Amino acid sequence: MSAGKGVSKKLSETDAPKSDKRKRDEDDFFADLSDDIKGIMSALHHIREKSQKDGKKKNEETISSVAAEIRSMFDELKTKIEKDRHAFAKALSKSSKECESTFKEEINMFQANYEKFAKEKAAHLQALKGSL
Repeated sequence: MSAGKGVSKKLSETDAPKSDKRKRDEDDFFADLSDDIKGIMSALHHIREKSQKDGKKKNEETISSVAAEIRSMFDELKTKIEKDRHAFAKALSKSSKECESTFKEEINMFQANYEKFAKEKAAHLQALKGSL
C-alpha cells in the first residue's frame, strides 16, 4: 500500500499544479473578461454622454431656430400692425375732415335759418304791433 499511496501522492502533486494553472488561467480569463466588460461599459457611458451632449446641442439649435422664426413672425406682425395703424389713422383723419366740413355746412344752414327766423319774427311782431 505504501507504493499505492506514493503513486497517488505523486499524482495529486502533479495534478495540483495543473489545477492551480487552470485556476490561474480561469482567473486571468475572468480578469481579462472583467476588464473588457469595464472597457465596454466605459465606452457605452462615453457614447451616452456624447449622445446627450449632441441631443442637447440639437435641442438648443431647434430652440434657437424656433425662436428666430417666432421673432421673424413677430416682426412681420409688428410691420403689418404698423401699416394698418397708419391706414386707420389716415382714414380717421379723412373721416374727421369730412365730418368737420359737414358740421360747418350745418352751422351755416342753422345760422341762415336763424337769421331768416329772426327777420320773420321781427316782421310778424311789427305787423302785430301795427294791427293793434
